[in-house]
Amino acid sequence: MRVAVVTAPEAVELREEPTPQVGPDEVRVEVGATGLCTMERRLYSGEKKFYPVAPGHEVAGRVAEVGAAVAELPGSPRVGDTVTVDLLTRCGTCAACRRGRTALCKSPQGGTLSDGTVSFGAGLSDNVVVKATQVFPTGTAPIEHAAMGEPLACVAHSLRLGGLRAGDRVAVIGAGYMGRVHLALARHRGAASVGLIDVSADRLAEARTAGATWTAAPDEAVELGGKQDLVFVTAGAPGALELAVSLCDDGGTVVLYGAFDKSLSVGVSPDAIHHHELSIVGVYSHEPEDWREAAALIASGVLAADLDALVTARFPLDAVADAFKLAATSPVYRVLVGGA
Repeated sequence: MRVAVVTAPEAVELREEPTPQVGPDEVRVEVGATGLCTMERRLYSGEKKFYPVAPGHEVAGRVAEVGAAVAELPGSPRVGDTVTVDLLTRCGTCAACRRGRTALCKSPQGGTLSDGTVSFGAGLSDNVVVKATQVFPTGTAPIEHAAMGEPLACVAHSLRLGGLRAGDRVAVIGAGYMGRVHLALARHRGAASVGLIDVSADRLAEARTAGATWTAAPDEAVELGGKQDLVFVTAGAPGALELAVSLCDDGGTVVLYGAFDKSLSVGVSPDAIHHHELSIVGVYSHEPEDWREAAALIASGVLAADLDALVTARFPLDAVADAFKLAATSPVYRVLVGGA
């Protein structure tokens, strides 16, 4: 089978790899679409120098083979099912896993190809093999929607840890792909209002079309949006945390979803956090209950229009280098790769 490997900045090649064997409790999924996220773009651009590597973790496809131990279990995936795939490994025994915080599993993530190349998912390929517990059927939803299972699970995790309740006033800093998924899911969950904040006028216009209650540039957000119950930071830019805190009403919560530069530090008033009962919550990755929600939402079709609007382009696996180039050099939401 074919697997895409990033070998250097702006260099991607397809390698031949043995089709993985299916264990008793595993399934083999024929990959239909894989999304290119920020990590893939950074590998391609050279921002993240780690080569060679087989990336691709936003995967959906069709179940082609099911292990004997799970083949007849009620509810287990069946051959022919369209599924979204969780490629995160969870050891189940570390301190984080034992507390139920499996997104923070302390066991090293990733694997290797047959030649020793490091794998960060290796979903830009013809097939993946995973535990049956880590594939989630998405019914008759389009494969493009199923490929958004991983980011949707991440956002479900974000809203869950942030404590979103129906009727909350919500602001999202960052109107890129993840900001738009926060917008879609917060609206579906019954937020009273959802505002998006970004430096791009084009992104803000598209957010208004997608249902944002209000939009603003960062320097006008407090004036235009007013105080909020929940502020999600999906773009970890300098000044984002300070802006989020200034937007929070008494008892409000800031959720740090986007990654920040590791060297960045900011000053936040402990007294203001104390007297106004503000919360600052970090969120990272996803957990099984978030996947169950994401797959059910995809299968139901309730977010279909939102997800359709976030597919910028789709390429066959043979054109994976073109897909990387577009994702790394142009304003996009999601570029998908997969199929003939």
